Amino acid sequence: MDRLALILVIIGALNWGLIGLFQFDLVASLFGGQSALLSRAVYTLVGIAGAYCISLLFRERTTTKE
Repeated sequence: MDRLALILVIIGALNWGLIGLFQFDLVASLFGGQSALLSRAVYTLVGIAGAYCISLLFRERTTTKE
């Protein structure tokens, strides 16, 4: 679950980077505009993943010894 959330957050971050640098919304262009159902689903999943990733900040880290 952590990895999936991280992947979605990375997708969102890259999309925001494209918007900021080039005024190009990749998600909207791939899925038919910002108001398209699929685009809104991607935006929602990225938002949920971002909220989930907040929990990563407060978790105890465990180290594995080999």
